[in-house]
Amino acid sequence: MLTTVAFGIAIVISLAIGAIGVRFLVAPRVAAAGYGVAARQAGDPAYFSVKGVRDTCIGILGLVLVLTGQTHALGLFMLVFTLIPVADAVIVLRNGGTRATAFGIHVSTAVLVLADAVLLLIAA
Repeated sequence: MLTTVAFGIAIVISLAIGAIGVRFLVAPRVAAAGYGVAARQAGDPAYFSVKGVRDTCIGILGLVLVLTGQTHALGLFMLVFTLIPVADAVIVLRNGGTRATAFGIHVSTAVLVLADAVLLLIAA
């Protein structure tokens, strides 16, 4: 039961981060505003592309690990993945974003991913 719940959460997290990545590639200005650091008028094509590709690949990797059924490996992946939303929160705060966005979106995501990592590692 614990493994099923942990895998379900990992699927949701992986699909969500993958969707965010695709959003950065398809609608970058909207995605940047949602991230918490508005895009400059002149554009930030490298920022959009890097963020979009990174998040899409992270989502795909999470789904691949789910499909392989490797509970321990998925747990370790989620543990390391926790660092990304923590770093994103710092980036938002250092670049004029709001505390509400940094903590409400990025830190809460880190807590969810960390909780899933713990569940997966316990279940392994």
